[in-house]
Amino acid sequence: MITLDKFYIDGEWVEPLRRSTVMSIENPVTEAAIGTVALGTAADADRAIQAARAAFAGFCSWSPHDRIALI
Repeated sequence: MITLDKFYIDGEWVEPLRRSTVMSIENPVTEAAIGTVALGTAADADRAIQAARAAFAGFCSWSPHDRIALI
């Protein structure tokens, strides 16, 4: 069974702010449940957006050569 219960935000795996809501992952062929995934709240999304904005500000100052090297 697959359990995806954390979010990757700001370079690390973090717990959702609320752990109560999960969704079942189903095999599309057999429709059998194969795992669960945590569902985020608006606050989780805000946290991820803030981290992305902060990272983007620094990333914009990189040279094209450095950006390509990262990819």
